[in-house]
Amino acid sequence: MNNIPCLCIDSSDKPNEIPNSKWLVEGEIYHVIYTSVVLPQHEIGFHLAEIELTENELPYEYFLSYRFAFQEEDLAELDELIQNCNEADSNVRELMKEITL
Repeated sequence: MNNIPCLCIDSSDKPNEIPNSKWLVEGEIYHVIYTSVVLPQHEIGFHLAEIELTENELPYEYFLSYRFAFQEEDLAELDELIQNCNEADSNVRELMKEITL
């Protein structure tokens, strides 16, 4: 699966925990490489190829999907990525339940 290009359409409300060098620029193209359901918002968040959020930016790990626009021809691939990542996240949660301390 390829990185899925998207256009940043909303770079407002930058959290203080994220430095300017790791924040979005409106009008720039980014590439989604992973998605996750972000809590507590219960929205889809994107991990981007161009920006690596680390433990220094916690609790922020993903960029919410409303900040981006996609080409119509990329929507099927985006849907597939979201489904695959959601399935992977569910499998990991199930495996974590089996771990005992």
